[in-house]
Parts: sequence; structure tokens; C-alpha cells
Amino acid sequence: MSTIRVTRFQDQVQSHVRALVRAIARWWRSIDRVLFIATGALMLVGITLCFAASPVTATRLGLDDPLYFVERQMLFFVPSIAILLGLTFLRPLQAKRLGVLVFMAAALLMVAGLVFGPEINGAKRWLLVGGFSLQPSELMKPGFVMTAAWLLAEGARDKSFPGGLIALMLYGVMSVLLLMQPDYGQWGLLTVIWTVMFFIAGWSWLWVVGLGIAAVIALIAGYQYAPHVASRIDRFLNPGIGDNYQVDKALETLANGGLFGKDFSGATQSIKYSLPDAHTDYIFAVAGEEAGFMLGALIVVLFATLVVRSFMRASGQSSIFMQTAICGLGALIGFQAIINMGVSLNLLPSKGMTLPFISYGGSSLIASALTIGLLLSLTRKRRQHWTGRDQLP
Repeated sequence: MSTIRVTRFQDQVQSHVRALVRAIARWWRSIDRVLFIATGALMLVGITLCFAASPVTATRLGLDDPLYFVERQMLFFVPSIAILLGLTFLRPLQAKRLGVLVFMAAALLMVAGLVFGPEINGAKRWLLVGGFSLQPSELMKPGFVMTAAWLLAEGARDKSFPGGLIALMLYGVMSVLLLMQPDYGQWGLLTVIWTVMFFIAGWSWLWVVGLGIAAVIALIAGYQYAPHVASRIDRFLNPGIGDNYQVDKALETLANGGLFGKDFSGATQSIKYSLPDAHTDYIFAVAGEEAGFMLGALIVVLFATLVVRSFMRASGQSSIFMQTAICGLGALIGFQAIINMGVSLNLLPSKGMTLPFISYGGSSLIASALTIGLLLSLTRKRRQHWTGRDQLP
């Protein structure tokens, strides 16, 4: 009898293993493998550069443990991967609902941050949770994309429903919260994403132009009434005035890497140790010094692949929600990467913006995983068992 039981147990295990293998194979065939592989490559680059850049910051700050920031970042990599993979199993309707819930929760946390959060360098953007700092605006962005896409689609489906107006009001509320923190960089990123979605949804050019004019007015007001914004713009337009130490060091660090990087060429003198925020805002410069122009070009190509592939998949959709949400999520990753790399190359005014999947920061890593996870769920191939409710407007 024991032999029979062992045989039955083995058969059951083999059956479960075969079912699991078939499920994984179906999942692999259903997702957009180009998006998935490009994201995986960026995460590998991020892990590698975390070990290269984070000890530099720990040394500059005089910390006893040179791997302090590495260890903290690794704590977020596992949940980030779990979130990204878990979201790929969602249907579009489930992804939409999750996006709305994330947006609502993040918006409330942004208000809580303004009221209860600590003030760091004159800004109130964070909440302290269990010894870690949470930046709710990072999570708000993908949630806003999903919520705005849903409202725009519902407004297009039912002309009596003011979906576009409600979405515009939500953008206004989020803009006010971001400017109150203040965080002009995140506000500018949100404005660009919102403009892209407005255009994709087919709204009149008058609305797009009006939004652009309003953004310019807000930027002029920031220049007039926010000294730190005026200082950064002035130093960008006229490098001869003010302190440009960070940008100068970033450019010097990039140039020091050459074509193939310091480590590959056998050089020993590293400039990254004198670069402030080497693990966050200027990690692209560290990538240039460590592996040269080749790694910098690879990072650009990977982000470009994510954006182009997203827009290609959106073009094949008939649903307004799917088109605007996919383009919005792709634009979110793309423009955030452009801002970070543009600052390191002195092509844009200095602004604290993380490089998705690569810069140090738990909130940024979780938000990036959430963004790509939602993107992969929306671009999955439709399964036969999906119901009509998954045909979103």
C-alpha cells in the first residue's frame, strides 16, 4: 500500500508541475516580451549601478557601512519584482480598477505628507513609514494615468458624462498639491503626460494649447516667486553665475568614462567620489564613468524601446481607454528618464528626478514596477475566457 501511495503522490506532483509549466508558457505567450525583456535589462543595470554608486554616497556621508544604501535598495527589489509580475496577470478591467484605487490612496497620502510629513530642504514630499521615507507623488503618477484614461474614455463613450472636465479638475488638484510641496519637476512631468493623453484621446487642439499656456503661466509664476526655481533656471541659462558644482562634476564624471568606461580601460582615478547624489539624481553620470558611452547608449536604447513599443501597441487598440492609458504609462517612463538624463548632460535645468529602475529610492522603484506592470497587463493578448466586460470603451 505504501508503494501505491508514493506512486500516487509522485503522479500528483508531476501533474501539478506540468500544469504550472503550461500556465507559465501561456503567460509568456500572452505578455509583450519586448517590454518585459527591456524592463528586466533595466533592472539588471539598476542593480549593477547600485553597487557602483551607493557606496560612493555612503563614503561621502561618513557612514560606517559602505553598503548601507545597497542593502536598503535590495529590500525594495523583491517586492518590486513581485508587484511587476503579479500585475501582468490582471485583465484590463482589473488593472483599471487597481489604478483608480492607487490614485485615490496616493492623493490622500500626498495631503497627509503636506500636513504631517517632515520638511526636508524646504520641501514636504515624504512620509516616514517604519524607518523608510515614502514619496506618495511617485505612486500618484501611474494611478493618475489610469484614472484620467478611464474618465476620458467614459466621456467619449457617453457625451452626457463630463469625463474630460473631471479629469482636468483632477489634474488641477494634483498640480496644486505638487506645487504646494513644492515639486516643480514632478508637476512638469505630470503636465507633459496629461498633454500627451489629452492629444491621444482626440480632444481639440484648443484645449492642448490652453493647457500649454496655463503651464507656461505657472512656470513664470514659479520663477518669480520661488527663489530655488529661479536660481536653477538662471544657472542653466547662464552657467557663469552661481554654483554649478553638481552639473560640472556630472559632466566631468561622464567624460572620464570615455567610450568603454574606467573599469574596462584599467584606469584607477574615479571622479564619482566627488559627485553629490551619485546614487540618485546623477546615477547616469556614474554609468558613463563605470562603463563608458556604451552603457549610456544602452540605457537610452532600453528606455526608447519601452516608449516606442508602448506607442506601437497602443496604435493597435480600438479602445480609447487602452490607447490613452498605454501611451500615458509609456510617456511617464520615457519623459522621466529624459529629465534625469538631460540634467546629467546639462541639457535641462537641475532637478531632482530619479531614473526609473536605476536610481536609488524605494518609492521610485515601486512606482516604476507599478507603471510597467500596468502597462504589461494592458498589452496582454486577449484570452478566450475573458468576458465582454474586459472590452473597455
